[in-house]
Amino acid sequence: MDPEKTAPFELGRGEDACLLLHGFTGSPWDVRPLGEALAARGLYVRAIQLPGHGTTPEALLSVGHRDWERAAAEALLSLRDHRRVFVAGLSMGALLSVMLAADYPERVHGLALIAPALRFKGPKMWLLKRLRHAGLLERVKPWVEKTGTDLSDPAVLAEAPILPAFPSARLQDLWTLQDAAMEALPRVRCPALVAVAEQDHVVDPEGGRFLARGLTASPQVRHISLQDGFHIIPRDRGGPLLASEVGTFFDRLRLSDSPTRPAAGIR
Repeated sequence: MDPEKTAPFELGRGEDACLLLHGFTGSPWDVRPLGEALAARGLYVRAIQLPGHGTTPEALLSVGHRDWERAAAEALLSLRDHRRVFVAGLSMGALLSVMLAADYPERVHGLALIAPALRFKGPKMWLLKRLRHAGLLERVKPWVEKTGTDLSDPAVLAEAPILPAFPSARLQDLWTLQDAAMEALPRVRCPALVAVAEQDHVVDPEGGRFLARGLTASPQVRHISLQDGFHIIPRDRGGPLLASEVGTFFDRLRLSDSPTRPAAGIR
């Protein structure tokens, strides 16, 4: 993988900040267009590289969900001097974002949960999760090969940094984060936007809708469904619309005298 493409980044300046979290086996490259759009609106943007990501498959052998949770929390706390902090996460990054909002309610003022990896598509992943405690997958297939990423735009796909494989044991960590995010949902008390791609081949868009309904303590939940593009929404054909929706959502919270004022449910 090209280290220049997958490196963490910081963009923009402003009193308000946004933390960006990429997905499982992904990198900050996946969310950079969203970061650029938010920086153009006057936000300071920081995108971190989660431990073990963005380099080699072997780098994922010695890390797990606790490392990813710790890195996300440390990044959030590093933004303590900003007036308001928003968190936007893609796929697994959306699960980490939910947990940050639940664990640090005084620090997270708004969420953008993009293609949240709450439910995978297909019966195979469902079955593997049900059998996860048997350790069968790690014994039979210790590595999972990857030949691409879920992008509909061929030009973007051609330049995408793709991790060629990952240890199957890390799926255990991803499933643990799914369960933890589910438990955290009722504790999220900030406004949230949930965006799904109807043509997503990795996660089930219904999982995003289920997640939105589970944000019962959030004063405002906005759900949007994108018809163009696949899983890596910020880089795909639906990316500009996503950036506009997220930017507008955060702008309204920034301009509001009371950013957590209750609103009329899911819209």
